[in-house]
Amino acid sequence: MKKKLLTSLIMLAAALLIGCGSADKSEEKTIQTVDDLPGSKIGVQLGTIGDIYASDYEGDEEGTVVERYNKIADAFQALKQGKVDCVIVDEQPAIAGTANESTLVILDEPFTLEEYAICIAKDNDELLEKVNGALAELKEEGVVDQITDNYIGDDTKGTCPYVTPEGTTYDNGTLVVATNAAFPPYEYYENGEPVGIDMELIKAIGDKIGMEVKIEDMEFDSIINAVDSHKADVGIAGMTKTEERLKSINFSDSYVTSKQVMIVRDETLTGEGISFIDNFKRNFVDDNRWTFLAQGLRNTLIIAICAVLAGMIIGFLVAIVRVTYDKTGNLKLLNCICKLYLAIIRGTPIMIQLLIIYYVVFKSVNVPKVVVAIVAFAINSGAYVAEIMRGGIMSVDAGQMEAGRSLGLNYKQTMTSIILPQAIKNVLPALANEFISLIKETSICGYIGMIDLTRGGDIIRSITYEAFLPLVAVAIIYLIIVQVLNLGVGALEKKLRKSER
Repeated sequence: MKKKLLTSLIMLAAALLIGCGSADKSEEKTIQTVDDLPGSKIGVQLGTIGDIYASDYEGDEEGTVVERYNKIADAFQALKQGKVDCVIVDEQPAIAGTANESTLVILDEPFTLEEYAICIAKDNDELLEKVNGALAELKEEGVVDQITDNYIGDDTKGTCPYVTPEGTTYDNGTLVVATNAAFPPYEYYENGEPVGIDMELIKAIGDKIGMEVKIEDMEFDSIINAVDSHKADVGIAGMTKTEERLKSINFSDSYVTSKQVMIVRDETLTGEGISFIDNFKRNFVDDNRWTFLAQGLRNTLIIAICAVLAGMIIGFLVAIVRVTYDKTGNLKLLNCICKLYLAIIRGTPIMIQLLIIYYVVFKSVNVPKVVVAIVAFAINSGAYVAEIMRGGIMSVDAGQMEAGRSLGLNYKQTMTSIILPQAIKNVLPALANEFISLIKETSICGYIGMIDLTRGGDIIRSITYEAFLPLVAVAIIYLIIVQVLNLGVGALEKKLRKSER
């Protein structure tokens, strides 16, 4: 088994290495100004201002294509591999993302100017007024400039951090802040904590209005939904006020003026690469970045184990209702409800179900996100377990039921003592596959701001802008989990076969 696992790992690494070097470079276009964008492939992060303005070029006569990525680090990686001709992103994240990339350059000509603001729900005018008042005071006191200078500027960087004034109290509760900590220097991770211009600014605003700040890191395109549904009080992530966004959300006064820039690849530029050891250290050792994978793995296992146990209970109950109706014609109403449940859950993607449960079902209920995830995955898994169990029960010979009844057992006793044990034995491999699938499906938890295993790797990528090592590390961890499960299921199957002799 060890040899098989090692072979699988080698094949996975080889496939990824081949993929990294197989980019199609035959149709690249040289971009030097905004006028060169028509007919090119433009990389952007989904939902950003770069995405909004780049969309104006999409579908033109020149055949411009906009490639949208969930992470800006993915867009940078695509540019390095020649899959896109340029990347449009905010200036400061562009500077951070190209700092260690000798072949990537930022064009002098800006793509567009923009002003950042804080988003607040439309029905929360009181908070909007407080935030604007605090912003005005912080601007007048020079605190906004101080915070900016602490992250931008060769002479001032790191010299003037914001410090909470003495005597500050938080009598007005907690200010839940939605962000996407992948845009240095505005928001990013350092020593395991979200830091940056926006993080210090919202902390200063919280101090002004007497509210303790709680940061919720999530996907960028989930921030407005989180604020609109009151899962978060405000959203701050280098967000620009636009007419389209104003239809869904309110914005504070602006706190900084920035610009969108274009990043291109220049292969004539070269630089010294870092060794594998140094790269490994940068991705996992520096600032204890491995802890993101550890935290994500813990959450993934908690969600998967709890969800599969709850899903089995749901699945068993639904399967028994369906089988009882099929065999006896009883429980007609419950059977109709179960069929509707199965049709909805099996007919819609799990990510949509997770978002509906978080933003709609639990809109007014403040429950831990891990509970939301367990509920969503349990409901989803239950539908598949139900059909697996129903098939297993129906596969048991009908004579078994008749034999049980002839011994004086009622329907319930026959089902629990004779039919179900044989059915479980028959469907054990299918149930194991469902558990494996559930573990991998938890990778979407980042959309509600949870750090699962995949999200942990994404956070490392957003810091180092390195794709290969974090992705391979996550893939290997998933592979090891699956192989361990396969060993356990194999051992259990052998034990069950022995009991048949």
